[in-house]
Amino acid sequence: MSVVQSVDNVALLPAYLAAGTAVLVLLADLLVARARVTLATAAVGATATALGAALVGAGDERRTFCVGPDCSYVFGGRAALVAAVVALLTLGVLALSGPLLRAGQSPTGEYCFLLACSMTGGVVLGAAGDLITLIVALETLTLPLYVLVGLRRGSLASAEAAVTFFVVSVVATTLTLLGAALLYAATGGLHLGRIGAILADRPDLLDLPLTTAAVALVVLGLAFKVAAVPFHAWAPATYDGAPLPVAAYLSTVSKLGGVVALLAVVQHALPADVTGPVLALLAVLTMTVGNLVALRQRRTVRLLAWSSVAQAGYILAPLGALALAAGRTDDARTAAYAAAVAYAVFFVVLELAAFAALVALRPAGADGGTVDDLRGAARRHPWRAAALGLALVGLAGLPPGLAGLFAKVTVVRSLLDGGAGWLAVVVAVNAVIGLAYYLRLTAALWAAPAGLPGTDAAPGVGSVGAPAVVPVRARTVGVVLAVATAAALVIGFAPQFVLDVAAR
Repeated sequence: MSVVQSVDNVALLPAYLAAGTAVLVLLADLLVARARVTLATAAVGATATALGAALVGAGDERRTFCVGPDCSYVFGGRAALVAAVVALLTLGVLALSGPLLRAGQSPTGEYCFLLACSMTGGVVLGAAGDLITLIVALETLTLPLYVLVGLRRGSLASAEAAVTFFVVSVVATTLTLLGAALLYAATGGLHLGRIGAILADRPDLLDLPLTTAAVALVVLGLAFKVAAVPFHAWAPATYDGAPLPVAAYLSTVSKLGGVVALLAVVQHALPADVTGPVLALLAVLTMTVGNLVALRQRRTVRLLAWSSVAQAGYILAPLGALALAAGRTDDARTAAYAAAVAYAVFFVVLELAAFAALVALRPAGADGGTVDDLRGAARRHPWRAAALGLALVGLAGLPPGLAGLFAKVTVVRSLLDGGAGWLAVVVAVNAVIGLAYYLRLTAALWAAPAGLPGTDAAPGVGSVGAPAVVPVRARTVGVVLAVATAAALVIGFAPQFVLDVAAR
């Protein structure tokens, strides 16, 4: 067998564009040294990456870095969907970051460069075909975020959040790497498909303690990245301490990356009868703990962080159907994998819309504040508050937020098809629990400010008689808010398109 690897530059085009964006941002910051030019360079690069991913993904599946039948990079429909979504989310976060960068709280060049590097990891991650490429891509996505979280000047909370995120992520990466090393020792393979074939042909390997430890470490290490319970403690503190645009990136791109990595090893490498029960347990714990703790939150970003933990449980739920024999048929497995990817896409669009509305309703450079800070926001800024309300209702799974509604229906349908009716009941019960805090925050937008029950707030007065904050007045934030809201509405009316692409 030849060890010469073939290289398909067309398959690598989205990765080239993403990595080239990072280089161009550095050059623009060095040679031009104007914040607008640097920001525009990053935005154009992210747009080009999304277009490149869509064009390459429109054709047949492309493979490169292959040795025999095993390939390290496989770019198909799902990889194109992930790459395009990551690039568009990065573009949205760049636009949301305008007020923060203009306020001088973060250096523009370093900020845009780190986002472009993280985007590169996300683009490669969806096409990873072996454990080395997968872990390197996941760390390329994650490493810049340590700095981005702590990049806000003069903020102790931001520095504490960065340290928390760094320490927990290092532990998670160590577990994943150790699991990958043990898996290689047990099977002699690194390519995901090769590992899966070896474990299927030699079921006796599953009886070895070495293989059991390897599978457990890989799954649990990647569960950190998804913020699944009990590996979730880093998420609320990190989200709340990070600048709002970075928190938006963490809850969307970082979450999507963790889901894609976990799905890749579960679908192609690890045996379903072993991972299924673990993922079912993680899903139940994650959605239940996330929803129950979110009920008690008063800070807006912490509420969204805990809701993001709960949403990770819904994403993992279809994979829990693999625990049952009925969930391991070809059709049931395909439906479960597609449901997990589709739900993740629906979630990140709605989550970006929620954070965009929050940025629009808060002062430039401010944190997310408390729920009381948003009381009566709809009386002063009806359209921004309406967009936030629509995003929250969508996350709750209620109409007119059809994207969130169809996402939950997709998950429940995949569970029923896989014979996991009990898990579908758990999802339904948790969805009802989630209504409480989503609707509480939504109702606060239209409630009378504290101290002025039943009346409109006096001009310039906010909650508890304090001067009302002046929200961000940036055109780019408004554009992101409008586009994210429109995207949520569009995919709500065409959910099958996302499902079809996710199933490829």
